[in-house]
Amino acid sequence: MASKFVSEFKEFIAQGNVMDMAVGIIIGGAFTAIVTALTTNIINPLITLATGGNGTNVGGLAFQVTDTVILDFGAFIGAILNFLIIALVVFCLVKGVNGLKKTIMREEEKEEEASTKACPFCKEDVAIEATRCPHCTSELAD
Repeated sequence: MASKFVSEFKEFIAQGNVMDMAVGIIIGGAFTAIVTALTTNIINPLITLATGGNGTNVGGLAFQVTDTVILDFGAFIGAILNFLIIALVVFCLVKGVNGLKKTIMREEEKEEEASTKACPFCKEDVAIEATRCPHCTSELAD
């Protein structure tokens, strides 16, 4: 029973979708690090410069509530910016992939249309080279 489970697990792992997902997660993690660096090192300092912060937090948006509790709205804004940048890039990627899929499907449809013709008698699709319709058995003219 355990060997059947192991073999099913191996089959599951070897599927293309799992490998694609793993690559996506790895690339997503790396991309998140890039966006975080962009937000932390470029966008947050610009916000600090624009709002007159003291340089230790984004625009003076951190407030000390008690000795140990700090409300850091700057970090929250940075996280929102990270999310929005990543969401925009993912949206653009999905839009591009969907456009590519549509283009490929149109090309396949053109190839399919060029390889078939309609039977003049039963109106079914027949291979272009056919001399007899496989649906109604009528002889087809060239």
